[in-house]
Amino acid sequence: MAKTLELTFETNNGKSSKLSLESPIEPVNSEQVLTVMQSIIAANVFTSNNGELAAVKGIRLVERNVTDYEI
Repeated sequence: MAKTLELTFETNNGKSSKLSLESPIEPVNSEQVLTVMQSIIAANVFTSNNGELAAVKGIRLVERNVTDYEI
């Protein structure tokens, strides 16, 4: 079971941009993640095809189950 923390930002073009982090520490502390996301925006360290990161849009933990079958 793979888990990923998705950080979704709104860009200055009004579109969304995501950063994904594999194997996050759980339980996720949303207040700390929000602080880090705001720091990322303020530092302007990432660029995206959709424009510069401008605002926090969302945080979500995605859990993926994969079942392999023999053929």
